[in-house]
Order: sequence, then structure tokens, then C-alpha cells
Amino acid sequence: MKNTKIEWTEKVWNPTIGCDKISAGCKFCYAENFANRLKAIGLSDYKDGFMFKILPHRLYEPLKIKKPTKFFVNSMSDLFHENMPLEYFYEIIEIIKKTPYHKYQILTKRAEKMYELLKDYQLPENIWLGVSVENADYKYRIDLLRKIDAKIRFISFEPLIGAVGELDLNGIHWVIVGGESGQKARQMKIEWIDEIYNQSVLYNVPFFFKQWGTWGADGLRRSKKANGRLFREKEWNLFPVE
Repeated sequence: MKNTKIEWTEKVWNPTIGCDKISAGCKFCYAENFANRLKAIGLSDYKDGFMFKILPHRLYEPLKIKKPTKFFVNSMSDLFHENMPLEYFYEIIEIIKKTPYHKYQILTKRAEKMYELLKDYQLPENIWLGVSVENADYKYRIDLLRKIDAKIRFISFEPLIGAVGELDLNGIHWVIVGGESGQKARQMKIEWIDEIYNQSVLYNVPFFFKQWGTWGADGLRRSKKANGRLFREKEWNLFPVE
């Protein structure tokens, strides 16, 4: 059933594509690079490159899959993008409600918009809601996430491009850490990971180490595959307890 290389999910569902850069972690966006490659080979959905657009023909994809599946929603976009039509946003939520046997992992850098839309909204229990935090400047996103009534709240520290410092992980159910990949990738330092891992242990939050990316644990540049996924000589694949 798995159709994606993203280690912490099983399938991707992109009812919208495209985005705009809003913070430091967006600088070398993997999704933008991928969208431009898809445009170059003539894929019609990507004829406009990485410009935000809705794709109604993809809306009903989860209904066609009966086996319980973890979906990463909008791996190629952001569900809380400024140009998302509200009507279409709620159509996406309705599809999620109609498929309670699936899990939907929603991740955003637009925590303010997320909070505005969901602060008084009863989310279905099969939504895992998360925010990206690439360095200490964006820890405020965690505080906004904590205010949303979601069964599973998670943080993706990816690409981790700086230390995050002290964390408040109360009300957080899962932590993901990963380094940046690509030719221009910025290095992730092991002490930054240790800082997050130790606090995850302190708060008893499951820890998932996704990848080193372009820079290895030894500070040398290699392929993402060669650098692998070992952190402190172990693979960390913990998932939230539901």
C-alpha cells in the first residue's frame, strides 16, 4: 500500500499543490524542486509549476481505498495556504470524516491560519495535526498547535537548521526530526538532535528520526541514502500512542 518514500506515512494525498515560501525552512523546498521536475516532464497537474492550485479531481482518492491507510495530506502544498478556498478546505475535511478507517497527517508552517480556522472546530479523531519547527524562531507554532483540539498533535523538526532550545511538549504526542537534503542543503548538527531527543524522553513523547539528509552524523556530505537514518547507532521509528 505504501507509495511514498516519506518514512512516517504510507500514502500521500494532494487535493491541492503548490505553495509560497514563508520561513527559513522553505528556502530549498523539496516540494518546489519536485514540482518543477514534474512540470519539465509534462505532467498536466504541474503545468504551472509550484503555483498554488486546487485539484478537485484528486479530492475523492481516499474513498477509493478501503484498506486503513496513513495519508500525508498535501505533501506538495499546505492545507492552510492563504489562497485555499474555505469551501474547498471543508470539502477536504468532509472526505476525512467519511473515511474514519484512515489516518490523516496534516502538517503546516502556517500555524496562525491553522489556529484561526480550527480554534473552535471539532476535528475528527482520525486527523493527526502537526506544525513544522525548523529552529528556535518558530517554536511559537507549537503553542498555537497545543490550543487545537486534536487527538494527535505532532511536531516535525525538519529540515532542522538550528538549535531549538527549551521545549514545552505538554499536549504533544509525537516528534519527528530530519535533516535537509539536496545540493544546497544546510547541515544538521547532532547536538541539536540530542537536545530534542532528550526533551522527548523527559516528556515521554515518541521520537521518530526521519533522516540525516545530505550531511551525515560525522559532518561529511554524501547522498541521503548513504547517510541513512541511524541516530546514536539506532533507527528511531516510534509512532504516537492512540
